[in-house]
Amino acid sequence: MPISAISAVGSVDATAAATQAAGAGGTGGAAFGNALTGAIDDLQGLQGTSDRLAIQAVTGNLDDIHNATLASTRAQVTLELVAGVRNKAVDAFNEIMRMQA
Repeated sequence: MPISAISAVGSVDATAAATQAAGAGGTGGAAFGNALTGAIDDLQGLQGTSDRLAIQAVTGNLDDIHNATLASTRAQVTLELVAGVRNKAVDAFNEIMRMQA
């Protein structure tokens, strides 16, 4: 399966779209917020799928371990992406607060 088939990390596309919207119009903050909300919702869905497949693997009801491995990896990569964006946002907020002080 090619890397392009791993479309679960669609939050990258949503974040890029929010960045473009921020440059194109005055509602960039709302678009970015919506993109982050969508990324978190996607992450929750991916983690749920990963958990369900992991339980099936443990109980012996899983037909294809490949799907469970992909779901687990997708959830992990998306979690790392969302955590990285969150960390950058917190760093930016702290920098703005330092400039105001």
